[in-house]
Amino acid sequence: MGSFPCPASVLIEALVFSSIVLLALPADVVQAQQNGIVRHYEFDIQMADVTRLCYTKSIITVNGQYPGPTIFARDGDRVVVNVVNHVRDNVTIHWHGVRQLRSGWADGPAYVTQCPIQSGQSYVYNFTIVGQRGTLFWHAHISWLRTTLHGAIIILPELGVPYPFIKPSKEVPIIFGEWWKADTEVVISQALENGGEPNISDAFTINGLPGHLYNCSAKHTFKLKVTPGKSYLLRLINAALNDELFFSIANHTVTVVEVDASYVKPFEADTILISAGQTMNVLLDAKPNYPNAVFSMSARPYSTGSGNFDNTTVAAILKYRNPSNSSSAGFSKELPFYIPALPAFNDTSFVANFTGKLRSLATAQYPANVPQTIDRRFFFTVGLGTDPCPRNQTCQGPNGAKFSSTVNNVSFTVPTTALLQAHFFGQSKGVYTPDFPAFPLMPFNYTGTPPNNTLVSHGTRLMVLPFNTSVELVMQDTSILGTESHPLHLHGYNFFVVGEGSGNFDPARDPAEFNLVDPVERNTVGVPDGGWVAIRFLADNPGVWFMHCHIEIHLSWGLTMAWLVLDGALPDQKLPPPPPDLPKC
Repeated sequence: MGSFPCPASVLIEALVFSSIVLLALPADVVQAQQNGIVRHYEFDIQMADVTRLCYTKSIITVNGQYPGPTIFARDGDRVVVNVVNHVRDNVTIHWHGVRQLRSGWADGPAYVTQCPIQSGQSYVYNFTIVGQRGTLFWHAHISWLRTTLHGAIIILPELGVPYPFIKPSKEVPIIFGEWWKADTEVVISQALENGGEPNISDAFTINGLPGHLYNCSAKHTFKLKVTPGKSYLLRLINAALNDELFFSIANHTVTVVEVDASYVKPFEADTILISAGQTMNVLLDAKPNYPNAVFSMSARPYSTGSGNFDNTTVAAILKYRNPSNSSSAGFSKELPFYIPALPAFNDTSFVANFTGKLRSLATAQYPANVPQTIDRRFFFTVGLGTDPCPRNQTCQGPNGAKFSSTVNNVSFTVPTTALLQAHFFGQSKGVYTPDFPAFPLMPFNYTGTPPNNTLVSHGTRLMVLPFNTSVELVMQDTSILGTESHPLHLHGYNFFVVGEGSGNFDPARDPAEFNLVDPVERNTVGVPDGGWVAIRFLADNPGVWFMHCHIEIHLSWGLTMAWLVLDGALPDQKLPPPPPDLPKC
């Protein structure tokens, strides 16, 4: 992508404070002499006043930080987090992308694996990192609280195990988020009440800061200072609620080396796409010599739907230290400032080209264990729909109805008892039914002319899998109320993305093109706009596992379902009992 200079007046001199800085590893990470240690964290859920866009509001935080504190661990470590709720809202925390092998009680989605932590109560999340290394993140998993309740998870390799790429000089978390001046709990409550789209955000953020392109935000701009000739690992996290994002650094390329805590075959990119709920590690090689310039690090949405979206741009600043200058930054307002040219907001061809480059390492040390034989095949449609407007009410959805969203035309009904608890104690009656449809009940031309009837069904229906079932799942976007990209996240598992394409999936032709050698391994994948994606995974983790769109409004409208994976025969294939402090509904 090209770049072009803009006036130096937009450059920022103020020193920026942020809760995310260049990574300084905790002492126990640096000094640990063996693997498998226990790392303890205290998360106090509390209110804090934060000023953005010339407006101060009180937000929900962990330990008063926005974004929240970073969790550090090594592959093989046990992580214990004591979460104490000091606010009036019910809270849960999800450790996004952590496999949670036989630790489903710690997964966190409200009313799926646990009841929420009520005001004045606490819960200890206890889980072990197994076979993972890279970048993940944690966030609240109830209503829209993850707007401000989120932070990075940094998983280092086992001691003595190097990265499969050049060791960087520094590692830098880059967390993308969204900022509303309004209370987001009011925003989603109003949207669900009137049936229409929610109000869009007022800004995007990088590490909690909106950047100088927004009004009154010059001093709220994240700055990355680099040294010529050094290499930097950028740990990218898309914690935004409702948007997939393009990201680019002016006049620089990056090398993609990991996605969703799984290594990939390295490839260079001028611009990357990171969907809501995805993480990505990229190497940034600083220019070998001081460039006498300053560069923008910019992000803006990728959006293919017909609805409203925040079409603004968030920017941070990349600055070089000048070896010949005695000041710490060697920065001058007289230097030219370059900004990247990002793709158009609906550039689906760029997205298909970028995602098509992602491949697992598939080496002896990091194999791609793709299921080669399949026990169960499923076909799920994902997309929007409508509910009737209640009597004596005016609704703002399509044709006076209310927006809804579905998987196989089933819009998820949130239960009042946690699904995992109901399953474990054999109390499913009245909580869920084990009959989620494996295929659409009424097939149609999924990406052609949509059916006239857009009404959806509702239920808490689970798909039941015996332990060690090998699964192939095709997820198909639909044209009902318009085609749209959907980033789908599966809890408790990684999966392999074996195929994707545009239009309707053809079961007679498309499987022949599946990549069963080195497909990318992920926990969140975009179902392409007007297309399909195929994934495979082995159901070797007993429990109840949420699968949902990570566009938060789609989750709120019901674009989600859950898998119930039964216990295996052996003791180490069974779900242990819940911890004694498991919250009660």
